[in-house]
Amino acid sequence: MRVRPLTWLILAVAATAAVTATALALPGGGASAPDHRTAAAARPAGKAQPDARDVVLAVHGGAGTALDRDKTTPEREKAYRDGLAEALGAGQKVLDKGGSSVDAVQRAVMKLEDNPLFNAGKGAVFTADAGHELDASIMRGSDLRAGAVAGVKSLRNPVQGARAVMDKSPHVLLAGEGADDFGARHGLRTVTQDYYWTQARWDALMAAKKAAKGDKKAAASPAALADAQSKGTVGAVAVDERRDLAAATSTGGLTNKLPGRVGDSPLVGAGTYADNGSVAASATGAGEVFIRGAATSTIARLMEFKGAGVAKAAYEVIVKRLPALGGDGGVIALTPDGVFDAPHSSPGMLHGYLTRSGKVVTKIFPDESPANS
Repeated sequence: MRVRPLTWLILAVAATAAVTATALALPGGGASAPDHRTAAAARPAGKAQPDARDVVLAVHGGAGTALDRDKTTPEREKAYRDGLAEALGAGQKVLDKGGSSVDAVQRAVMKLEDNPLFNAGKGAVFTADAGHELDASIMRGSDLRAGAVAGVKSLRNPVQGARAVMDKSPHVLLAGEGADDFGARHGLRTVTQDYYWTQARWDALMAAKKAAKGDKKAAASPAALADAQSKGTVGAVAVDERRDLAAATSTGGLTNKLPGRVGDSPLVGAGTYADNGSVAASATGAGEVFIRGAATSTIARLMEFKGAGVAKAAYEVIVKRLPALGGDGGVIALTPDGVFDAPHSSPGMLHGYLTRSGKVVTKIFPDESPANS
């Protein structure tokens, strides 16, 4: 039977629509993706209001299952609060002297990298082969310059490597041995792998390997719980007296990750973003989902093209969009005029901020910073 041209066109459009619908419902040809409307309806109602105003610097120490106020000792609480406060203090010294926001976020992140409580630098988690591979990035909002390193194994402070890539190379991202060599050639301090080792992270690796083999006790062990409470990343955002924004992020990745795995932290637009026209943002959480959702750049674009405020844009991405892709986490986001928000879809997110007047606020328990808010 001969098909008329118009009839053929209608059939082709219908077939294309059917294929497209199938592709959207079955990413990668696998099982059906979560229904976004169902996922959104299942999440608790939250807010889209800024956490604070007149903020000049903020840091985070990772998103995760959250510290339990009833089970956290006073000593452990103090250690986390002091760690966040010390990072804020390091950045504050830069800003108080009229320094740049880029220098401020680098100093703050370096302080967190040197603190074994956090999953970056000294406290980095182990890969599946019991090694350490670290990632970091930094971005300047005034000209969108950025630098990053991925899979480094010998830089004491990966964020310094990211800064060196930004300032001393024509590139944005260097990986592996090339990144380590580049840092060493530019005078950055190097270490051997045992520098990153901590007992807590080793215990977490052992628990993860047992859990992967079906050991339910290992999955619920104190070591696994402690690892889950801060599961990814440290970061900082800042605005200086010239109203220039900057952001930086650093991580050891995921416990028991495959060697060579790279998450969102060194990827501009996923884990880190800064643009004077919108926002400085540093993310933490399920890295693969933050990559797929282009998390931090999407926040910036919602602000730029839709005119959304920072809280509304960050809430849209972190609470509404990313969980529907299969992962949770959080972000710290700061505007040039000091409006700050820290939404997270994970149960908890360790973070803190500094106001222009010098007030320091740290939040480590869920009741201080409820999820989906």
